[in-house]
Amino acid sequence: MSELPDELWSQILQIGVKTSALTYKDLCCVSISSPRLRRLSDHDSLWSHLLSSDYPSSSSSFPSSASSSKSLYKIRLERDRYRKKAAHTRAVLRKESQIAEHYRRVGQLEERLIEETSKCTTTLTELSNLRTVREATVALNVWQPEVIRARQKQIVEQCSVSVDSRLRTLDMELKLCKQQIAIFQKALKDEKKRLELAKEELTSLKYHPLKDHKSMNSSNNDSHIKRRSKDAINCSV
Repeated sequence: MSELPDELWSQILQIGVKTSALTYKDLCCVSISSPRLRRLSDHDSLWSHLLSSDYPSSSSSFPSSASSSKSLYKIRLERDRYRKKAAHTRAVLRKESQIAEHYRRVGQLEERLIEETSKCTTTLTELSNLRTVREATVALNVWQPEVIRARQKQIVEQCSVSVDSRLRTLDMELKLCKQQIAIFQKALKDEKKRLELAKEELTSLKYHPLKDHKSMNSSNNDSHIKRRSKDAINCSV
């Protein structure tokens, strides 16, 4: 490696940059290999080509005070990172807002489902009472008045609406309640699926392999330290 002249190394780096075989990360890795490669990889022509290829339409936005293409590339890279970070933050906020909206819809659907279930229960109770009234009416028409129970007679006398008409109405209301309950149950199930999907997307947006890896290593180190401390205590005992 040391036997190769600087001109040959410069040519190798030029070819790598022009063919896109070397990115700015590769060039930075090369620069820390040795003082000689650091000097050669800092050549302005290399960074000028990277600047024009990676950011072709933003050369006018660079400040004129920058002295080299490498510093210009660094400025543009920092701007690009800031823009991506801001876009990522906005995406996370939008997804969190979407999750909050899903929670709100789930709550509304659960309330509507409870209301409709209560209404269905009330309708069933009234339907059962009316059937009792109808049975009492039939009993009045068939049996002698003296054998009719006092309670049944009282129920029949207090009923001012046609029992058959009310029964048909309640049957229809019960069918509508069951249909509404089925609709709300399906809507609630679909909304919960959308909520879980939004949660997974948010987890994916917030995922950072390096941070998660560090937290995992720290937890493993903590457990290892605790285990060693426990062994030391056992040995001392």
